Parts: sequence; structure tokens; C-alpha cells
Amino acid sequence: MSTAELRDRLFSMRDEAYRDFHSRLMPTVDKSLVIGVRTPLLRKLAKELRGTAEADAFLRELPHTYYEENNLHAFLIECISDYDECIAKLNAFLPYVDNWATCDMLTPKCFKKNLPSVSEQCRAWLSDGRTYHIRFALNMLMKFFLGDDFEPEYAELAASVSSDEYYVKMAVTWYFATALAKNYAEILPYLERHRLDPWTHNKTIQKATESYRISKEQKAYLRTLKVQ
Repeated sequence: MSTAELRDRLFSMRDEAYRDFHSRLMPTVDKSLVIGVRTPLLRKLAKELRGTAEADAFLRELPHTYYEENNLHAFLIECISDYDECIAKLNAFLPYVDNWATCDMLTPKCFKKNLPSVSEQCRAWLSDGRTYHIRFALNMLMKFFLGDDFEPEYAELAASVSSDEYYVKMAVTWYFATALAKNYAEILPYLERHRLDPWTHNKTIQKATESYRISKEQKAYLRTLKVQ
């Protein structure tokens, strides 16, 4: 299957109503570059293509044109079981990620068995300076290094992120709101000691108090920590 044929296949799965709805959630993406393919269909296609010569060729063809082509690329990376190969393909792809949705849906399966290496890679992405490198690193810290795998150094990494980019600040917010749900005692001091900038501090409290995973008593106390 050539790239042109693969693109035709994506267009054959088009849902224009979904495209119109989803495009409104991604202001950084030109609507004309959104085909309108639902995520489950893209994941199914990635599973069908993984390990094939067509998939290898597609992963080498950067940059892509359409949003869904980038998402398919992300899902093919998720299927790579060899950690070193996955990281190589991921680092080739991340510079072309230009929206929160593509960034957030990408979670390589091989990371779970390679956490020490992933934590080091997260440090590299955080220091990169590019919006979606940083956001992706924060997502990985949130998905793989909370709960039983939490270490204080990871929260320090998240707290040290300094950026005026909205999609970075929101990623920091989601990290700390989720961390409160999973590691409340360890994360609470970051709010009590005002370790975050005021906007992120208050947004973290907002998101945490909307969570069903945080108790009513904890929510009541968190609300007292809001800053003006």
C-alpha cells in the first residue's frame, strides 16, 4: 500500500460531522488538514499495518500532511516493542507534533518495562524547550511515574517546568491534579508552599476538586489554598 493509497483509505473512513466537532477542540490545527477519522478506526488500522513494509515506509515519510496521518504514525510507534527502536522513531516524530491531541494519545507500550530509561528520556524532553516535547514528557511522568512508581524527583521535574505556553501549563496542571489523586500526601506541599505559578496553582486545584478520586475532605482543604 503506497502513501497515496493509505491516504485514500483514511478518506474512505471520513466522518465529516466528527471532523467539524473535533476541529473545534484543536485551534492549532488547520481544519482543512483534518480528515475526520475516529480514533478507534485509526488504532485498528495501525494494528493491521504494524510490522509490515508499508508501516516502515510510512514511518520514514515525515512530515505528513494530515492530522490523522500523524495520529496513525503515533499509533504505529505505540506498537513497537523494542525500546531503542521506539525511542528512535519517537524522537524523529516529536518535532512534527503540533497539537495537544496527537501528543496526548501517544503512549508507547514498551515504556512500562523500561521505566529507568524512560525517566532519563523524560529529562531530555523537558530540557528540549519545544512545547510538545515538554508536554509529552509531562504526560509520561503522569502515566508511568505516579502511584507505586512515584519518586519525589519526578514531581520536582514537573514543578521546575517554566513556560508561558498554554499547552505546557495545562500539562503541568494535569500532572499535579492527577498526582494529588494518586500521591496526595507527597504532592500537597507543592500547593501549600506555593511552588507553582498562581495560574497553574489555581487551575490544579480546580481540576483536582473536579476529580472523583479525591475525597470531599481533601477537596474542601484544597479550596482553602487558592490564591488571589
